[in-house]
Amino acid sequence: MKASAPTMYAIDFGTSNSLLAAANGTDVFPPVPLDASAPDPTILRSVLYFPTASRCFVGQQALNEYVENGLEGRLLRSLKRHLPTRSFRGTQIDNRQLSLEDLVAIPLREMRTRANAHFGDVDVKKVVLGRPARFSTDDADDDLAEKRLRIAAEKAGFEEIHVLPEPVAAAHEFSDAFADADAGERVVVVCDFGGGTSDFTVLKLGKKAFERTDVLAIGGAPLAGDALDASIMRSHVVKHFGGDVSYRVPMGHNVLTMPKNVLEPLCSPAHLSMMRRPDIADFLRNVRSWSLGPDDREKLDQLTTLVDEGLGFQLFEVIEGAKKTLSGRDEAAIEFTYPDIDVHDAISRDAFESASSRPIATILAALDETMAASGVRASDVDLVCCTGGTARVPRIAQAIAERFGADKMRDFKSFHSVVQGLAHHARSLLAE
Repeated sequence: MKASAPTMYAIDFGTSNSLLAAANGTDVFPPVPLDASAPDPTILRSVLYFPTASRCFVGQQALNEYVENGLEGRLLRSLKRHLPTRSFRGTQIDNRQLSLEDLVAIPLREMRTRANAHFGDVDVKKVVLGRPARFSTDDADDDLAEKRLRIAAEKAGFEEIHVLPEPVAAAHEFSDAFADADAGERVVVVCDFGGGTSDFTVLKLGKKAFERTDVLAIGGAPLAGDALDASIMRSHVVKHFGGDVSYRVPMGHNVLTMPKNVLEPLCSPAHLSMMRRPDIADFLRNVRSWSLGPDDREKLDQLTTLVDEGLGFQLFEVIEGAKKTLSGRDEAAIEFTYPDIDVHDAISRDAFESASSRPIATILAALDETMAASGVRASDVDLVCCTGGTARVPRIAQAIAERFGADKMRDFKSFHSVVQGLAHHARSLLAE
């Protein structure tokens, strides 16, 4: 093995996305491009797709294959959430029984394999894995979750396994205070915004090894980036797929509009297949024939194409792109074209903030509740670390700065902060 090659990997296995960086005794290597087909190659989506029991795809390819196969087969997401759940032991795909550890091992093994190839066919068997400050408020369930994660890493080919809480990794990556040998204990708030959840941790950090008692409070909300994307879908996009259709039932007198609950599955690509249910499909066909507006049938035809072709993931990629654009601009275009679909729209930052006000308020309320539970005043917080793309949403970034002070904030680096902190920890382990 070359002297400049890594000897330990650092893996941030996330609910929505996973990343890998590396280290040796002297150097830290940046996040590895794991998925050439992804918008950001360093981010591997934590998604598995089994078209059959004997075949499995990971990451962006999993989503592409799922769509190309007409949403048939098994698409598995958010496996990390099940680690502390004793009742979830695994699943059966056709006649193949897979434990939760088997399932988690698949992306970990694929990440290790791709990283080994990236560094020139090395064979790295040491790893630092990130984990939440708490998988569960119950100590026994928390221990179970970490044990399962370790077993999955062993199944993925790792022989020496270290674990570090993700908030600790993020805080160490952001804070230059730890370069000072005289730095004392500090109170740190870590705001980790994922795709499906916003997680908050208040903890004490110092030179001593991290302990459970260093966590002063944890909290969060089951809302994050996906919920903000859904708000754009509801406010600006669903109208292109029949959201504002008007119709009159035969022999009826009242003019009706599309029931909101019928189109709600459109606000999540994972639920798009519900639109294929026979009762919903029959209802939409009837609405098309009963429609009154000049463009209503065209919009419903676009909906049919969207559902039949399984284009939800592609559409939400466009929506997510518009959301990201609004972090730096006052307006973003929403352009989505496909045979028989033609969507051209735009959304302003003000309109986005209005549409997403409810989920944002819920997220910020969870932060306030976590701070209250910690018993720490905002003025006593030394450092605030924010990770994840949602941290860049101006309304959220501004609200956090208002609570703690902009001088305590650290650079909003999307996705990479935790894995870089894990890699720095890996280097310190190797240098001992």
